Amino acid sequence: MTERNKARIVIGISGASGAAIGVRLLAALRRLGTHETHLIVSASGAVTAAQELGLGRGDLNALADVVHNVRDIGAAVASGSFLTDGMVIAPCSMKTLAGVANGFADNLLTRAADVMLKERRRLVLVARETPLNLAHLRNMTLVTEMSAIVMPPVPAFYAHPKTIEDVVDHTVGRILDLFGIEHGEIAQRWSGLADAFASGDEGAAR
Repeated sequence: MTERNKARIVIGISGASGAAIGVRLLAALRRLGTHETHLIVSASGAVTAAQELGLGRGDLNALADVVHNVRDIGAAVASGSFLTDGMVIAPCSMKTLAGVANGFADNLLTRAADVMLKERRRLVLVARETPLNLAHLRNMTLVTEMSAIVMPPVPAFYAHPKTIEDVVDHTVGRILDLFGIEHGEIAQRWSGLADAFASGDEGAAR
């Protein structure tokens, strides 16, 4: 599969805590080689990645195939005629969620998400906030009604995560599942209580 024949996917990183999710997603997609990745990082997203992971802009850019400036409203991903399989914003701040929910496409990140909605393409918003106020909940309802998928990065304790990386990888695997991207065992799959009992792992079964 040549680069120009690869499917495309847009990855956004906004300013909520959890930059590791977007970074690990980019790394997984590069390793799998299924998609050409188009990255958009908000100013706050870059600050958060630096604070949480010690990564600069250059480090983030190196993970993607194509990088777009968040202020470049004329970029290819701002048009529905630019074909993609969809978009993930990971993490998605409540400000970005509000912009998407209310059609406030004032930068490339929210404009690209708006394109996904109008073209009926998959849009996954890894919403990071807790607790949630009524504005957050209403905005989640709005984007869901417009066909977006709101996917808070909730740990799957049945997988017995031992590290932060385990928790992040499970979320990344579930994101890939939503796009039908085969990834092996990035995310451990639930096989049912019967298997847990059969293996003698009664703690997992309870």
